Amino acid sequence: MSPHALLDRARELGLDWLAITDHNSMANCAAYEKVIRAGGVAFSWGVEVQTAEEIHVLVYFDDSSAALAFDAELYKSLLPIENDADFFGDQVIIDENEDIIRMEKRALAGSSQWELEELWLNAQNYGGFVVPAHVDAGVNSIISQLGFIPQSPVFEAFGITAKCDLQRLLQKQSYFADKALLRASDAHYLSDLGTGFALVKVAEPSIRELRLAALGQDERMIDV
Repeated sequence: MSPHALLDRARELGLDWLAITDHNSMANCAAYEKVIRAGGVAFSWGVEVQTAEEIHVLVYFDDSSAALAFDAELYKSLLPIENDADFFGDQVIIDENEDIIRMEKRALAGSSQWELEELWLNAQNYGGFVVPAHVDAGVNSIISQLGFIPQSPVFEAFGITAKCDLQRLLQKQSYFADKALLRASDAHYLSDLGTGFALVKVAEPSIRELRLAALGQDERMIDV
């Protein structure tokens, strides 16, 4: 999943726009952005936060400075537990040349101390677009962890897995019938890339436009 390998695979698949959403960290976004944008593919900064309730929530940004500021606050919310490299593997931070510049020692695989609403509020403060991840999944989804969709906070879009059976989801959870859904590959390996994607009609590949597409404004749309 190195930046150049990811770019090459994205080109093979004809993907126009990627976001990197590592678990509880955006430390590698800068390196991927340089490589992927230089290769002619649009790129957005993102992160998959695991809340105190163990809900996976995606947060996307247009402004890399705001993203880094949010990332610093997120880092402080993580429990001060050291990564078990023998079990989870090394947590490497790289540059655009794919050289390792440092190793992250704090465990990123666990949860933030932020509960769902606190995460949402913190993300709003930095201009982040918040999307509960893989709502159809049996673990780490807002439904699996809470059993329902809370009235607050209000989300403008929800993520679904690559293989989500949309008709079955809507039969089980009619709440999503009029909601914007965003299908993604959630790729952990190159072979996963492109297994799930959304067709997005926007004026430009930006998170601001993605939010407007989720709201269906001015013919913008998301089709899964």
